[in-house]
Amino acid sequence: MRRDALSIFKYEGVIRKAIIALKYKYSTEIAKELADICIRNLRLMNLVTKNYLLVPIPLHWHRQNIRGFNQAEEVGKLIAKGMNWRYEPNLLVKKISTKPQVGLRSSTRRENLKGVFSLNSDCPVPKNYSHILFDDVATTGSTLMEATKVLKQVGVKKILGLTIAR
Repeated sequence: MRRDALSIFKYEGVIRKAIIALKYKYSTEIAKELADICIRNLRLMNLVTKNYLLVPIPLHWHRQNIRGFNQAEEVGKLIAKGMNWRYEPNLLVKKISTKPQVGLRSSTRRENLKGVFSLNSDCPVPKNYSHILFDDVATTGSTLMEATKVLKQVGVKKILGLTIAR
């Protein structure tokens, strides 16, 4: 996992059950509860600057259509609002559909995600912000690393990974 990444919880117990319910059982009302808990913890960690821009990790359009929503967008939008951060859900695009990361080994996870993210050409990259890449769960950090590469290629200097759990 990256040194410049922060996970608020361990992926276990009630948090694990809540994330699974959100992702796979379409319990979108859980997004507000998870966001509220994350906001409280982020404030305790003193991440209250207004100079952050939260970018949720995108799903491939096909998976998002099947699921009906992107859990990182749902929770991320609420966190950004609660923290008074700028929110940009359309900055990145997942251009290639991949196998789900669940159950893949570490090396396979990295290979599975190589080159899958790109910038959305319709969305200019705000430069005067520290960018926070947000996802629900980080295991190896492969998703955050691949998304970070895209932002670094266009000159974004300050990038932090943030997940609900690890």
